[in-house]
Amino acid sequence: MVQQDDVHYTILDSPLGELLLTADGSGALTSVSVPGQKGGRTLQPGWRHTPGLFTAAEQQFTAYFAGELRDFQLELRTQGTEFRERVWAALDAVPYGETTTYGAIAARIGAPRAAVRAVGGAIGANPLLVVRACHRVIGSDGALTGYAGGLERKVRLLELEGALA
Repeated sequence: MVQQDDVHYTILDSPLGELLLTADGSGALTSVSVPGQKGGRTLQPGWRHTPGLFTAAEQQFTAYFAGELRDFQLELRTQGTEFRERVWAALDAVPYGETTTYGAIAARIGAPRAAVRAVGGAIGANPLLVVRACHRVIGSDGALTGYAGGLERKVRLLELEGALA
């Protein structure tokens, strides 16, 4: 796990509100959070404000929200259980502008259908909102279920990507 004193951060303005980005000392992005996010990070004492470390991330977020970028090309570093890492890798494979279901993610990682709730829990624990596109996961009936950043933000992201009619 990243040491508390090794956390670098910056805050970016976005159409979703302020984005709190954190990175480790090497500059690898470790989290993207929004205000009020369920399980999201909040600014902590001892973190180092180093906006220069996030130049590429800022440029890519700007391009993404302008509709000019489909895939983030950033070094990422997250830590989760082996199961969560498999789910997160499956999220990374969902193309821009498309949606998938919790059941399809479970199938993609070779988990039984009964693991759909566990898949949902892993998706909800995704520390990299927007970059690791958990907003592209919907219910099997097409319902826009759950999003740690709030359903209104999920709708905005899916509309931006052209995934909502």
